[in-house]
Amino acid sequence: MAIRLLALDVDGTLTDGGVYMDGEGREFKRFDIRDGMGIVRLRASGVEIAFISGRFSAATEQRARDLGVSLVFNGVEDKLPVFKKIAGDLGICLHQAAFMGDDVNDAECLRAAGMGIVPADGTEGAKQAADFVTGADAGHGAVREAAELILSRNEGSAT
Repeated sequence: MAIRLLALDVDGTLTDGGVYMDGEGREFKRFDIRDGMGIVRLRASGVEIAFISGRFSAATEQRARDLGVSLVFNGVEDKLPVFKKIAGDLGICLHQAAFMGDDVNDAECLRAAGMGIVPADGTEGAKQAADFVTGADAGHGAVREAAELILSRNEGSAT
């Protein structure tokens, strides 16, 4: 069955997990351009994209805007109810949804999704809950790899 939704954790998935702080309350995050192209390609193919971050960050909102991602949930303590609500609101069953995360707080979503994906440098707890572990690290092409996997899977599947 085709994947119709990819929900992404942000820190440690879309980024390398580092947060740069300047002591004045401003923070900076590094996002990989190749990951962004993977998201653009998924959106163009009809796959919905959502960001579900456990930590609030204005940089996450900016990156979502840059990529045309309107489903952004920032500062979410319990991600599974949000993941389920997004899918339900879109009329998508969880077995038609993928979730990508890197840590133990993502494990419930990874197990609930039809396809759970973890970056190569994700925690062991996340990897144990996943269906697929990328060869690339977080913030360095892991999301692009996941996007290509989904696009390939969807080419061979009926929606």
